This record gives sequence, C-alpha cells and structure tokens, in this order.
Amino acid sequence: MNQKFDLLSTIEYGGCSSKLPAGLLSEVLKELPVAVDPNLLVDVDTHDDAGVYRINEETALIFTTDFFPPICSDPFEFGEIAAANALSDVYAMGGTPLLALNLMMFSQEKIPMHVFGEILKGGNEKVREASALIVGGHTIDDHPPKYGLAVVGTVHPDKLITNAGARPGDRLILTKSIGTGALVSGQKNGLSKPEHYRMALHQMKRLNLNAAQAAGKFGVKGMTDITGFGLAGHALKMADASQVSFRIHTGQVPLLPGSFDVFEKGSIPGATFRNLEFTGKEVHFTRSVGYNLKMLVHDAQTSGGLLMAVNPDHAEQLVREINQTDPDSGAVIIGEVLPRSPRILYFE
Repeated sequence: MNQKFDLLSTIEYGGCSSKLPAGLLSEVLKELPVAVDPNLLVDVDTHDDAGVYRINEETALIFTTDFFPPICSDPFEFGEIAAANALSDVYAMGGTPLLALNLMMFSQEKIPMHVFGEILKGGNEKVREASALIVGGHTIDDHPPKYGLAVVGTVHPDKLITNAGARPGDRLILTKSIGTGALVSGQKNGLSKPEHYRMALHQMKRLNLNAAQAAGKFGVKGMTDITGFGLAGHALKMADASQVSFRIHTGQVPLLPGSFDVFEKGSIPGATFRNLEFTGKEVHFTRSVGYNLKMLVHDAQTSGGLLMAVNPDHAEQLVREINQTDPDSGAVIIGEVLPRSPRILYFE
C-alpha cells in the first residue's frame, strides 16, 4: 500500500508565492530584445498573461506556461491546482485551451514515485475538465518538486482580451475571493481552521472557464488573472498597460473565510512583503484601510480569479450571469477605472 506523503513538508514557499519579485523580474525583462512580427498580437511589452500569435484571419494562438512548488499536502490536489493555474492564463485572454505539456521537477531519491504519478493524474483530470489534451511533457530530477504546464490555446483575433483594454468608466469585477496565500501559510503554521483551508483548496481547483466565457459574451476588452503578485500587483500591471488608474473599494474585495484572521495572528508570507515593495509609491491607501487589509490585497494568490474591466452598462448583468452559472464563484464589483492620475492604484 502506498504511504501518504505530505508535499508541504518539502517547501518553504509554495504555489505562486514562490515567484521572483515582480520588480526584479521587470528590470531583467526590459533589457531583453522584443520580438517584432506583424502577426504577434501580444508580446512581453505589457507583461500580459501570455503571448498571442495570429496564424490566420480566424485564429490566433495563445501560448503560456506556469509551474511552481507544492501548494498543498496531497499530490493529486497539487496537480489539479497547478494545472488550473496554468490554464487560467488562456482564459484571462478570452481563449480556449487546446494542448498542454507537463512540466515536472521531481526527486526520485527523496519522494516516493507514486507521488509523481498522483500529481500527473491530478493535472490530467483538470486538463480534461477544460476539454484540452495533454500531449507529452518534460521531467528533471530536482528537489523540492515543481509541477505545471505549458499550454497552447486559441482565440479569434477580434475577440482577444488583454490587460491593456481597460477604459475610464469601466467597472472592475473580481471573480474569486483572495486569501489563498494567507490560508496556506496559516496551514503550515497551525493557524488556519481546517474548513477554511479546504475552502481555499476548493477555490484554487476551480477553472476560470465560466467567467471567461461570460467575459467574451459581454465583449470585455480588459482582463487579467490574479496570481503571485497579488490583487494589487496584477491590478497595477493591468492599469499601467491600459494607461489608466484604478480605484478599488477595499471593503468590497471578497476575502476567503479565515484569511484575515491568519494575518491578524501575524502569519504573513514573505511574498506579501515583496509584492508591497513592488507596488510601492504607485499605490495610495486611505486611512480607512487597515494594515491587514493592505497586506491582504498584496497576498500572493495561486489559481486566483479574473479581474475584468467591464462597460458600466453591462457590469451588474455580467456579475449575475457568472454567479448563476457558477454559484461557487462569488463575482463582485470592486471598483472602477479612472483616467490616468498621479497614482496608478487607489484603495479606499
């Protein structure tokens, strides 16, 4: 009988909290040459969720990859979450996942091989749910383990959604609660209630499929997904790419149950502070926003929701449709898009 192996015992930072600091990454990327091609619809210039290349008038390819160390103890669930997270980049651009390749770093000497198999089974289950195909992969002997996918999706060039599409007057919609980084940190430190931690795992396993389809139906032009740089970091990137500012009503931002309590007890992951350093002087907080909420909007998310900039005439209807199609979603309006102002983000 295969013995249980706790993947969280192998890591210090798991999931998207293991990303390099956004500021350091930006410094490196700006030194690299930018690819130029008339069919390249999205490149690294706006730090969008994926690259997009038009192959004909009807079809563009979305190409992305994402992988990270374990975010939970169970290998099958880790596979599900890592796959859902990688697929999310395609959904964030209004696309449909088509093909995926497994990316695995795994030590056969330190971890039983049945754990390897369970991770792949979890990933395969989530890719099947997305109606896509896993067609191979690559493995390296390494520790601690890491898993994810390289994903190819498709989108009609005229229906492409980017992080540069927000316009003044749009309403900002968030489709999942935040706080996964807090609850995983709390789980490691014995501060998260089991039921709250399970809710975080359940949310991270949910695909952004329904929300993305609703965004396409209502003609959304600006969207990104919320992952390792937190709500504040990804909102900053989206507002900057769109040359606008965002005003976010912090009290309307949905929080996973128990996440505030974990931060209140002092278990704040290092990635939160790195994200806070990245947003820096580009963000203004009113005095009404307390310290823990300020930190939670910087909490590194794994397989988080979509942040949409939506025409105000459609915003409430879009929220209703997302929540009716997926009752677990909890999509809400959290703010609005402003003309470019002295600060890029305003939290009130």
